Amino acid sequence: MDFLTSLTAKMPTFLASAAGEASEASLFEKFGVNWPKFLAQVLLFLIVYMILSKFAFKPIMVILEERKQRIAESEENLKKIAAELEAADLKRGEIISEANSRAERLVTEARESAESVAEKKRAEATSEAALIIAKAREAGELEKNQAMAELKRDFGRLVVDTTGKVTGKVLSDDDQETINREISAQISL
Repeated sequence: MDFLTSLTAKMPTFLASAAGEASEASLFEKFGVNWPKFLAQVLLFLIVYMILSKFAFKPIMVILEERKQRIAESEENLKKIAAELEAADLKRGEIISEANSRAERLVTEARESAESVAEKKRAEATSEAALIIAKAREAGELEKNQAMAELKRDFGRLVVDTTGKVTGKVLSDDDQETINREISAQISL
């Protein structure tokens, strides 16, 4: 605006010097320059320029400056968002690695627990099997003893009956008991 103001102030001087030089005037006349119309057009241009600069250019410049500020703010926000996104990615990575380590720890604990339970069950099964075997041995020993006692009784009866038939004599209870003891003693050996 300063340039236009200085130009309008210097215009009459410029025009006067142009009017004084005939050779230059003829050049302007060759191009069809009419000085009063030219000055009126320059004056109207300056008036329109001042009006536009006051009512149009200033608001446009204000709007452009606001837009420039909004763009700068948007760029700053974009940088902040990018930094926050990077921080969120790092945190997400930390959370995932922590979750993976927890999962591995839980799997390890579950395996150890399963092995412990399996070992405990094996120990219980072994002790139950040993108990069953011991009971079976006891039962077998008891049956063996009963069978031996029954065998001794039957054998003693057979010997007594055979002895009675061979000797032809009826044996008394004392004789039968003596024979049974002797036979039992011989069978036990």
